[in-house]
Amino acid sequence: MALSKVNFNSMNVTPSANKAIKFNSSNNGLETGDLGGDMVLLSTQNASSSANIDFTSDIDSTYKEYIFKYINVHPATDNVQFGFQVDTGTNTSYGQTVTSTFFRAILSEADDSPDLARVASEDQQKGTASQTLAYGIGNDNDQSASGFLHLFEPSSSTYYKHFIGTGESIIASNQAYNSFVGGMFYQTSAITRVRFKMSSGNIDSGTIKMYGIN
Repeated sequence: MALSKVNFNSMNVTPSANKAIKFNSSNNGLETGDLGGDMVLLSTQNASSSANIDFTSDIDSTYKEYIFKYINVHPATDNVQFGFQVDTGTNTSYGQTVTSTFFRAILSEADDSPDLARVASEDQQKGTASQTLAYGIGNDNDQSASGFLHLFEPSSSTYYKHFIGTGESIIASNQAYNSFVGGMFYQTSAITRVRFKMSSGNIDSGTIKMYGIN
């Protein structure tokens, strides 16, 4: 089998953030571009005594999956839930109908009272409240919550919008609380906005990052 030489004049490999070198569409040269499975950072927001953190751009048909990572989210108020809601178009009510399931694993710092159970109070059955991701976060200086949320194909005009999430919080009673949530929004219109907030009080500090998944 003969080997062909690369035509250097067919290369377009100008450096670009979050890109990699790949064959072009004609398979006769190289270029930079997205590769399958890439996780592309789209936005970073840092809380500072914030009532809520809203992502209102870059949620479109470019990606079929979006991941939100929240890192050391610290509440101003003790023993609160950290959650999210969504909206469509330019609407800002953030009250879309959701059905979800919620369970958790828990262990105290004293290595007692381990438990794994569903938490019915954080489930929703066609509710419109903010959906809990991390539970019972304490507001001591060393307490916070971290985790992630997956939102699948928010721009679909056919299907309801699925989500799953896992969060780890140090709760007010000094226990490690690992939360697991999944559900769907009863909405076939495109979701364009995501809001994160505490169940009471401000988000004192923390970082939330939004990624698109190729």
